[in-house]
Formats: sequence, C-alpha cells, structure tokens
Amino acid sequence: MGRPSLIRASLAAMLVTAVSLPAYAQQPGPRPTPQSSQGSTSPTAPQPPGPAQSVPGVQPQPAPKPQPPGNVRENHGAWSIICDRPAGASAEQCALMQNVIAEDRPEVGLSVVVLKTADRKAKILRILAPLGVLLKDGMELYVDNNNIGRAYFTRCFSEGCYVEVEIDDELMRILRAGKNAVFALRESADQDRVGIPIELSGFSPGYDALP
Repeated sequence: MGRPSLIRASLAAMLVTAVSLPAYAQQPGPRPTPQSSQGSTSPTAPQPPGPAQSVPGVQPQPAPKPQPPGNVRENHGAWSIICDRPAGASAEQCALMQNVIAEDRPEVGLSVVVLKTADRKAKILRILAPLGVLLKDGMELYVDNNNIGRAYFTRCFSEGCYVEVEIDDELMRILRAGKNAVFALRESADQDRVGIPIELSGFSPGYDALP
C-alpha cells in the first residue's frame, strides 16, 4: 500500500466514522487490553518489535498516483489535520492523521487517524493496515518502549483493515506525554511481528487544534 493509497484509505475511514457518529459514540471499539508491565523497567518487560525486515520473494506493488483527497488544514510535526466534506453532509469533517510506510517494507504501511465524534463525547483512534495482515492476532501498541496493550481488527474494506479504539483519559495522557509509538502486527502466523514506528511529536497541539 503506497502513501497515496494510505491517504485515500484513511480519509475514507475518517468519513465513514463521521457519517455514522452516533453508533460509534455508543459502541466504540475496545481499548487495548492493559499490560501489567506498563511503565516497568524490569528486564522481563516486553520490548517492541524491531524495524520491519524484508522478506525474500515479496515484491512491492507500485502505488497508484491519484490526486490526494481532502484538504490539509494544518501541520503539527508529523501529524496533519485533514478535512473533507462527505456527500450529503452540511459541514466538513476533520481528523488528525499520520501515514507511515516501513522503510524496508514498502508494502506494509499504516495510516493513523484521530478524530472527535460530532457530539464531542468520544475520541476515536483508528489504525488502518493493509490487506493481508493476520487479523486474529490484532495489533499491539507500544509508547516509549512500554506495552500499552492490544486491540483487534473490527472491519475490512477495499483499501485495508482497521483497528478502532476509544481514547480514554489515560490513553490520551500517554499519547500526549510520549515521544514515539510503535504499532506491531503480524502478516502471518509463522512470521515475527512487524513494528512500525509513529512519531508522537506534534500530537498534542494537533489534537487541540481539531475543530
């Protein structure tokens, strides 16, 4: 999944969430299951997976080059506020987004989307992964080498599959205070997890600037 595809897919995911806000506000995805080792400095604490390693025989497909959808309203470090107006909507919907592709695995990329529901009662974190990941294994989140927990994929569509969680006060505190995050997933049961790093610099001012 190339970068243009990530942007297109994450924007589509953002708009689907925005259109069906009441349902998501009442039934948000599960928060990653907390780990007892969170914040521990013990040598036995789980460590995030290393950078993605190339797999022999896997040839990345060239990414299409469509016009990027949506409008970039602001940039905050590695994050961008992107807005678009879905069909039939009376106002723009905006989200804080970051797109990352593994340096040595261009076919493995993530799009991270953070948005507020229309009633401002819930905050949603959605991570879009490419098709072909091991769905039953879910995705783990590490922040500054601390294992925050795991969440599971909730839906797939033509551009990929996504994990969705509600950002509670504790997770928001962790994301605001953190410097780096790693989302870890597995492509198959016989492979190690692939760790894809996400920069948290700019997250706080970017989230605060969301309309």
